[in-house]
Amino acid sequence: MSASTVGPNAGPSRGRRALVLLIWLAAVLAGVAVISRTQFSADLSAFLPASPDARQRVLIEQLQSGVASRTLMMGVEGGKDSAQRADISRALGKAMRSSGLFEQVQNGDTSDWQEAGTFVFDHRYHLSPDVTPERFTEAGLRDAIVDTLSMLGTPAGNMVRPLLERDPTGETQRIAEGLIPASSPRTENGVWVSRTAPRAMLLTTTKASGSDLDAQAAAIARVRTEFDKAVATAGGAATGPGVEKPRLLLSGAPVFSVESRDKIKGEAMHLAIIGAIVMGCLLLLAFASPRALVIALLPVLTGVVAGTAAVSLVFGSVHGLTMGFGSTLIGETVDYAIYYLIQARGAAVRGTGWQRWRDLNWPTVRLGLLTSVCGFAALLFSGFPGLAQLGVFSIAGLVAAAFVTRHGLPMLAPDGATGMGMRRQMARVAGGIVHYLPRLRLGFVVLGIAALGLMAWQGGELWRANLTSMSPISKASQELDASLRADIGAADGGTLVVVQAADEQGALRATEAAGLKLDALVAEGQLGGYESVARMLPSIATQQARLASLPDAATLQSRLVAATAGLPLPASMLQPFVTSVEASRALPPITRTDLADGALAPVVRALLYERTGGGWSSLIALHTTDTFDSAKLAASLSSLPEVQVVDIGRELGSLYDRYLHEAFVQVMLGALAVVVLLGLYLRSIKRLVAVCQPLLLAVILTLGGMAALHVPLGILHLVGLLLIVAVGSNYALFFDQLQVTGRADEDTLASLMLANLTTVVSFGLIAISDIPALSAIGRVVAPGAFLALMLSAAFVRKENKIVTKAVG
Repeated sequence: MSASTVGPNAGPSRGRRALVLLIWLAAVLAGVAVISRTQFSADLSAFLPASPDARQRVLIEQLQSGVASRTLMMGVEGGKDSAQRADISRALGKAMRSSGLFEQVQNGDTSDWQEAGTFVFDHRYHLSPDVTPERFTEAGLRDAIVDTLSMLGTPAGNMVRPLLERDPTGETQRIAEGLIPASSPRTENGVWVSRTAPRAMLLTTTKASGSDLDAQAAAIARVRTEFDKAVATAGGAATGPGVEKPRLLLSGAPVFSVESRDKIKGEAMHLAIIGAIVMGCLLLLAFASPRALVIALLPVLTGVVAGTAAVSLVFGSVHGLTMGFGSTLIGETVDYAIYYLIQARGAAVRGTGWQRWRDLNWPTVRLGLLTSVCGFAALLFSGFPGLAQLGVFSIAGLVAAAFVTRHGLPMLAPDGATGMGMRRQMARVAGGIVHYLPRLRLGFVVLGIAALGLMAWQGGELWRANLTSMSPISKASQELDASLRADIGAADGGTLVVVQAADEQGALRATEAAGLKLDALVAEGQLGGYESVARMLPSIATQQARLASLPDAATLQSRLVAATAGLPLPASMLQPFVTSVEASRALPPITRTDLADGALAPVVRALLYERTGGGWSSLIALHTTDTFDSAKLAASLSSLPEVQVVDIGRELGSLYDRYLHEAFVQVMLGALAVVVLLGLYLRSIKRLVAVCQPLLLAVILTLGGMAALHVPLGILHLVGLLLIVAVGSNYALFFDQLQVTGRADEDTLASLMLANLTTVVSFGLIAISDIPALSAIGRVVAPGAFLALMLSAAFVRKENKIVTKAVG
């Protein structure tokens, strides 16, 4: 017997119930299967534009896969003494190099650089920037030899003395000065150590892309494992009185990304569990039925699974903030179940059960759903993947939850929740609200006008949050990163100089031209130095020019006789020098292939790379000083069209401004779509105004409250405002329905009260989250949803008859 022919108190037929439940279960299992293969990310580059301009493309490339996104900084503290820390540093560095997970590992240990040193020495006339025709004149040779001899009495003399007869002009020393970072750490016991703390230092770059968080997590775990082994080998576990056990300090973009992902996932799970427990208690009090409680949570779980799976299928991965946002869906999706379980019970008492709810109440719930979909649909067209993910997640989750409520719950509870619990008390509270709040309507309007005035007075200052405000990185972690960065002398990550050209040689030539400009800034004190691939791999043209500067053996020999006259280094001792110069004249230029292996290879790959879209890029890392001026840097390089200066802070600020503006436009379009949809359904200007005005006033009062508390607002607060409209539209539509029918029954009022209570509680929990992005949404929606219910009741113009007698 079909559902259409059953008696008024009968549920759906057994065959239909089995079919619907099987389809539901299959859909959930399919969603779980998709989620099990989903990759979760946490880098903020997902909230950068999908179609960036040239400068933004450079920034995004660096954030996602650039050397900064793959760099780990480490410090080894504690232990018996500096010698033990050095032993641990060497053992850790050796293990990391052999792991295959790291492109380069630097800790001051030069044992792996002997081959690179030999290569540099053999090609010193290709690499030294001082090799010019003037260098090999009699005067040039004499000046260079005198400079080299003067170094013999300095600490560098130990390196210069063995090379004196083969390199009297000091080209090797000149190359080394360029390759050593301008602010490299101090060396003690053969390894890098901090200049300010008893700490050994290491700097590594992972092979995996910065956006591959699973690989980054594996690399970080390997570091910790190898550190524990190094400590055990060095006897660090056996500490005496007052001796602190060695400990590892670890920071860098990979650490931030992995910790952010884990923190967001953990916090989302934590909030979901606590929210489920709290709401479970509320629902149990309301329904007085464990079975009804379980049924009420099914649309929520289905919505989260559907939202996550949909994002995974559309975008290929799910951002951690999107997953955290899923916990906010609990607040709205559970409303659908509440409406059904309570209102269908009231309908069943009157003899029609789930069918009456379907005919009388479902159209209102469906319209509330469609208004939510219209609001979040605006996010789908965002140029920012992170924002579009929130739109897909919300729409898929809400539609799935509503669909389950409409078709699935009648199969499980055709007469709703049979127990009464505290619903009668909730209905009485709601009845009192409907009776008394319209008297306060004028007061709410006055508060709304005051809130508008406060927002107008604050102006743009109200929306002063930035992109980093969404990051869950703690202040302690940021301070540790700054400390390690200062100890290790890492390049300034705040400003990038990027060279782009059609081919490799074009990129190298432009890099050399930029280097000449940067040399002037170094001389002025604007820069402490810089790192350029052209120092290890000059352009072919530059190398050929340097080799052409070398005189033949006979000419060089005669010039040396005059150049060394009166010096303690006679020309007769410099025959190895003449032989080396003659051999260099016959050598071919160095190519990138020659540097494909060895200690220099990872440095070259980090600073010179082929872009995915075609062409080549070179990255110049800057070591800035206290007087550094990015505007002056940009001006000095402005004559080089291939060179771009990217001020990361300024670019992120510009991107966020664009991001915020686009979000404003999308929210306005979403709100307009909601109004149009409501107008088409209600077909009455008067009813449309009655439904929209409490929603508008709820948004205004919420923003006014944020302004009064001086809360900096940002993108996710806007998303919260969309949620206020999504949740509040259900309340406004039900009150509109009550005005049309002229009566408000006990179960409808109880369902509204319980739905609002669960929403406020769930978003209230989110408001106290340690994740700024989630707390921003919770702090907006919790008060906003409460205001939406109160204002929907306050703007009821026709007092309804409240049915207070029991409905069952």
